[in-house]
Amino acid sequence: MEIIEQIRIVEALLFASEKPLSSIALADCLPEGSNIDQLLADLRQQYEMRGINLVEVAGKWMFQTAPDLAFLLRKEVEQERRLSRAAVETLAIISYHQPVTRAEVEEVRGVSLSKGILDTLMAAEWVRPMGRRRTPGRPVTYGTSDHFLVHFGLNSIKDLPGIAELKAAGFLENADTSRLNLLDNQKPTEEQPELPGSTGG
Repeated sequence: MEIIEQIRIVEALLFASEKPLSSIALADCLPEGSNIDQLLADLRQQYEMRGINLVEVAGKWMFQTAPDLAFLLRKEVEQERRLSRAAVETLAIISYHQPVTRAEVEEVRGVSLSKGILDTLMAAEWVRPMGRRRTPGRPVTYGTSDHFLVHFGLNSIKDLPGIAELKAAGFLENADTSRLNLLDNQKPTEEQPELPGSTGG
């Protein structure tokens, strides 16, 4: 099969999919020996100057609106349920210090964390339980999900902006960011696998 036809197959699969696809999933639909990495690179280049771009998010591939045109597709109606300031701060802390416990989030924010905040973030599928600490009480740790990466157009958590940038933008307005580094020294070197159905810590 010619390269052009293989690229067309990859393009069709990505357009038809409701969620990002991994290179392995795409390769399974191609003839044996196809160079999926090269095909994706070629397709990505073809769409660089188009209204939609091929992007890699959470280690998978998807088409999305070109960044400079995203404003055209934004809904003018405000979402009925917006994240509170506390939820935004909590999400930022979890994102940068995962796996992190509820107590550690409270330590950074300087205030207690209501269970409703974690419930909201998990209902949005942005935060998930990651396991339990090998410490007294075995508290549940939390981290971000692949859905979080896809929603924010990130390939990995390494692509997150710096803490200083978030604070400058007002996302960590009430958090004492000078204490963030303390959490790194408290994290265990090994985490238990995610515990299905785990909630609250």
